Amino acid sequence: MLALATVGFAVNFWAWALLSPLGPGFKDSLGLSSFEQSLLVAVPVVVGSLGRIPVGALTDRFGGRVMFPIVSAVTIVPVLYLGLAGHSSLAALLTGGFFLGVGGTAFAVGVPLVSAWFPPERRGLAIGVFGAGMGGTAISALTTVKLVDASSMATPFLITAGMLAVYAVTAALLLRDAPGRAVPTEPLARRLAATARLGITWQASALYAVTFGGYVAFSVYLPTYLKAGYGLTQADAANRMAGFVLLAVAMRPVGGWLSDRLGPVRVLAGSLAVVVAGAVVQSFTPPLAPLGTIAFLLMAGALGAGSGATFALVALLTPATEVGFVTGVVGAAGGLGGFLPPLVMGSLYGEYGTYAAGLALLAIVAAAALAYTLTGIRTAVQGGDRAPRTGRGRRHRTAQTTV
Repeated sequence: MLALATVGFAVNFWAWALLSPLGPGFKDSLGLSSFEQSLLVAVPVVVGSLGRIPVGALTDRFGGRVMFPIVSAVTIVPVLYLGLAGHSSLAALLTGGFFLGVGGTAFAVGVPLVSAWFPPERRGLAIGVFGAGMGGTAISALTTVKLVDASSMATPFLITAGMLAVYAVTAALLLRDAPGRAVPTEPLARRLAATARLGITWQASALYAVTFGGYVAFSVYLPTYLKAGYGLTQADAANRMAGFVLLAVAMRPVGGWLSDRLGPVRVLAGSLAVVVAGAVVQSFTPPLAPLGTIAFLLMAGALGAGSGATFALVALLTPATEVGFVTGVVGAAGGLGGFLPPLVMGSLYGEYGTYAAGLALLAIVAAAALAYTLTGIRTAVQGGDRAPRTGRGRRHRTAQTTV
């Protein structure tokens, strides 16, 4: 079930990220401004983020076995539209990108599905492995531009639509929810109010907006940044973005695994400290080889590990019946955290011709998240889990902590 869910997440994220590698090309062919290009790649992010809240709630009620095939099948429609007709104008691209955001909601389906299959002491690693499905963005980065250059604009979209169709059928036939899965019985409004009262909802949202939000922002905007800031070709920039994504993907399960053993607070603190250092270095726009590349790769690994640690924290402190809802809210915060930076970066570059201020802002935000982790998050974890933090036999206690 973990493998099936991870593949589904990867395929849907592949679709979700189709516009990002093509952003620089659309800017040239349609004469877009820096802000319009940023808006184009950011729209699927914000829709996919906000959509995680209702999709997470529906997953709590109906289970991943029902929701994964539905989300995958629905995503086929905007993928086909963009590939066949929706790439001739900015308005058409924004319309297709809006509905393409449905693919991004797959995250809120997979986390509660996977979480229910594993005991608390193994959920950090399990959810981290599932989170590696965000590598679907790397598939898009590595293949989309090459397929367009070699064949036609429709080719990558048609291939992705076919993969979504295959997965939707496979999931409908093979995917299963965990036996004894906790199903909420209270009305949606009451559950939403209960989720809002959980401290972990807002604590994890703040952290995920920085960790996963930073990953999303770089994954959608890095090709533009590298082309404008360092003069790379579109294909070279997309390949380097894929390297960033792959390292972040590889480090996400590592972050979950380390959280199972060291505790999520330590992993988050270390990850955020690395992000602060990397953003400070890159704000000076050093030469891409080697210092700039090292800074970006360190940030990629740290953002991936921090994302895994954040959901290890969610699995530790969230009641079983609310995992989907909390995941939806936290996932939305992470996606929104990735929506704003491309717009800010595009606006700042259009105004000043440099990305330094945007990277300095990232360093400041990451430093604030680090301070919060060492204070508020540490207190919440100590109050919610008084069991030993090491050893496979440790005991976890679900806690409804409040901010």
